Amino acid sequence: MDEESNDDIGSVVAQQYLSGINYPAKKEDLVNHAKSQNAPQDVIDTLEDLPDREYGGPTDVSSAIGGE
Repeated sequence: MDEESNDDIGSVVAQQYLSGINYPAKKEDLVNHAKSQNAPQDVIDTLEDLPDREYGGPTDVSSAIGGE
Protein backbone atom coordinates (compact mmCIF):
# COMPACT_ATOMS: atom_id res chain seq x y z
CA MET A 1 0.00 0.00 0.00
CA ASP A 2 2.93 2.34 0.53
CA GLU A 3 3.67 2.03 -3.17
CA GLU A 4 0.18 3.31 -4.03
CA SER A 5 0.78 6.38 -1.86
CA ASN A 6 4.08 7.00 -3.64
CA ASP A 7 2.28 6.74 -7.00
CA ASP A 8 -0.25 9.37 -5.90
CA ILE A 9 2.50 11.69 -4.72
CA GLY A 10 4.50 10.99 -7.88
CA SER A 11 1.56 11.95 -10.07
CA VAL A 12 1.09 15.33 -8.38
CA VAL A 13 4.82 16.07 -8.27
CA ALA A 14 5.34 14.93 -11.87
CA GLN A 15 2.66 17.36 -13.08
CA GLN A 16 4.60 20.25 -11.55
CA TYR A 17 7.54 19.42 -13.83
CA LEU A 18 5.33 18.89 -16.89
CA SER A 19 3.86 22.39 -16.75
CA GLY A 20 4.04 24.04 -20.15
CA ILE A 21 4.43 20.86 -22.19
CA ASN A 22 2.38 20.66 -25.38
CA TYR A 23 -0.02 17.72 -25.53
CA PRO A 24 -0.42 15.26 -27.07
CA ALA A 25 3.06 14.15 -26.01
CA LYS A 26 4.98 10.90 -26.24
CA LYS A 27 6.60 9.37 -23.18
CA GLU A 28 10.00 10.51 -24.44
CA ASP A 29 8.70 14.08 -24.66
CA LEU A 30 7.43 13.92 -21.07
CA VAL A 31 10.78 12.67 -19.80
CA ASN A 32 12.77 15.26 -21.75
CA HIS A 33 10.50 18.11 -20.63
CA ALA A 34 10.77 17.07 -16.97
CA LYS A 35 14.56 16.91 -17.31
CA SER A 36 14.59 20.41 -18.81
CA GLN A 37 12.63 21.57 -15.75
CA ASN A 38 15.28 20.08 -13.42
CA ALA A 39 12.93 17.43 -12.08
CA PRO A 40 14.36 15.18 -9.37
CA GLN A 41 15.49 11.71 -10.41
CA ASP A 42 12.49 10.00 -8.78
CA VAL A 43 10.16 12.01 -11.04
CA ILE A 44 12.26 11.12 -14.09
CA ASP A 45 12.19 7.45 -13.06
CA THR A 46 8.40 7.55 -12.65
CA LEU A 47 7.97 9.00 -16.13
CA GLU A 48 10.44 6.55 -17.65
CA ASP A 49 8.38 3.69 -16.20
CA LEU A 50 5.23 4.81 -18.05
CA PRO A 51 3.98 2.79 -21.01
CA ASP A 52 5.59 3.93 -24.27
CA ARG A 53 2.65 5.69 -25.94
CA GLU A 54 1.20 9.11 -26.64
CA TYR A 55 -0.51 11.00 -23.78
CA GLY A 56 -3.40 13.35 -24.51
CA GLY A 57 -3.08 15.56 -21.45
CA PRO A 58 -2.21 15.82 -17.76
CA THR A 59 -5.11 13.60 -16.70
CA ASP A 60 -3.90 10.88 -19.07
CA VAL A 61 -0.41 11.04 -17.52
CA SER A 62 -1.79 11.01 -13.97
CA SER A 63 -3.95 7.99 -14.74
CA ALA A 64 -0.96 6.13 -16.18
CA ILE A 65 1.18 6.94 -13.12
CA GLY A 66 -1.48 6.00 -10.57
CA GLY A 67 -3.36 3.20 -12.24
CA GLU A 68 -1.10 0.80 -14.06
